[in-house]
Amino acid sequence: MRTWLATAAAALLLAATATTAHAAEEPLKVCLDEDLSPLSVHHRGKPDSGFDVALAQAVADRLGRPLKIQWIESKLDEDSSPALEANALLSDGRCSLVGGYALTKDSLVVPGVKTAKLPDFDGATRDDRRRRVPLGVLAPSQPYIYSALTIVLGPKALEKARERRIAGVGDLAGLRLAVESGTLADAILMTFDKGRLIDNITHLVPGRDDLLGAVDRGDFDATLLDLRRFDAYRAVHPDTRLAASGYYYPVGANRGYVGLASDPDLLVAVNKALTGLQADGTVADLGRAAGLTYLPPREPAILGDVWRQILQK
Repeated sequence: MRTWLATAAAALLLAATATTAHAAEEPLKVCLDEDLSPLSVHHRGKPDSGFDVALAQAVADRLGRPLKIQWIESKLDEDSSPALEANALLSDGRCSLVGGYALTKDSLVVPGVKTAKLPDFDGATRDDRRRRVPLGVLAPSQPYIYSALTIVLGPKALEKARERRIAGVGDLAGLRLAVESGTLADAILMTFDKGRLIDNITHLVPGRDDLLGAVDRGDFDATLLDLRRFDAYRAVHPDTRLAASGYYYPVGANRGYVGLASDPDLLVAVNKALTGLQADGTVADLGRAAGLTYLPPREPAILGDVWRQILQK
């Protein structure tokens, strides 16, 4: 009897060890946008690059697992939903985490539909583009970066505002402003102080017009946009005459990973890895190395109703 018990215990231990080893060998699959410089970039014939690429590798290393990136293509489409697309990718097993996810209450609600289409992704077939995926429930990791809107000044604005510091949206009065239609920045500028800036605002079309290029040429004096966009522009145009104002709009969103609520163990492990990487300065170092103006996460960890907060400003 003792011999049998010893044999059974040894078999169970061996099986558990094998299972753990197998889990450690499984790649950590992370979905990242293929064209979101300087966060994540995937161009054929060139090495993958960006802050989220480096961070995903650091997290995978902490977990003792190889990294596998599933590249996805985000499109400017009024009908698209980043939350549904992320959910579809996760629920279909294309990845176990989606990186660079905006942590807002709206982006983490239980989906109101049962299925959704997959976004375009590297390796997608015709059938993949047609089918709908049954959805799960999203669950966030802790945040690892803060995403802010910033005011960027053109060369003529620097002359006009030489004697004043840009400390708020109101300091843009008298400047020629450009903003992309339908964006959060558009809502902020148009509703500021009951529309005080409206007569100075020109709307450009996202994805078609070159917003920062127009300000750089002097067609406009200033704009309000995502800080990441300004970092990406400076990397491509090192001789740009654009200047950072140093002002960040007070309503912004943290970004982190999102997975499925059905896999809580993974998120616990990822949070532990992120805590260590934040504490030893690795996250900030990776951001600077990628050419990113790194801002650490801020409270609240998950942003509430952003539109209400803007309208109340």
